[in-house]
Amino acid sequence: MTLAALVLAAGRGERLRPLTDDVPKPLLRVGETTLLDAALARVAMVVPVSPQTVTVNAHWLADSIAAHVNGRVNLSVEEPEALGTAGAVGAIRDWLGDRDLLIANGDVWWSGSPDLLAFVDEWDRVRPRLLVVEDAERADFEGRWRFAGCSLLPAAVAAALPAAPSGLYEEVWSRMPVDLVPADITFIDCGTLADLEQARRLVHS
Repeated sequence: MTLAALVLAAGRGERLRPLTDDVPKPLLRVGETTLLDAALARVAMVVPVSPQTVTVNAHWLADSIAAHVNGRVNLSVEEPEALGTAGAVGAIRDWLGDRDLLIANGDVWWSGSPDLLAFVDEWDRVRPRLLVVEDAERADFEGRWRFAGCSLLPAAVAAALPAAPSGLYEEVWSRMPVDLVPADITFIDCGTLADLEQARRLVHS
């Protein structure tokens, strides 16, 4: 399988203000690392990190993201507006070519480590594949499963996405069969100050 990766790092992080007034949300620290570097470390389990194989997108405080990655990856700067999770894929179409795509959210924290090699190797390359955790209160699928910030997108689906503001749930996941893979992890979407503090407490527990 020929696989590339996209780490999503363009969000404004409104609910994390004032922390995100001067620091992009993915560069907030949890323990000894940043959320972005934690995402890149997950990606590195299955895709070697280089400008040819991994893209990080950026919009809010994009210069800070660029300085942080410092040539380690390809950078896709979205201007004048952020393109959302699906538009971000459309924006890298030329770079991606005919490769399948691993997409990782750059603003989440995992406590635990699922088998990402199996997540990729056992994929049928036809259906989008999503890592999920059981969370009935905040379910995205089937009233039970919550998306855990990591997915696989077939090349043909990726190639059809426009570089326009749009989301993967609206454009892809809600329109075709998806393969849900439960993960035995504690998943935190670090979208609020309380969530970020929970992730930081987990590191020290």
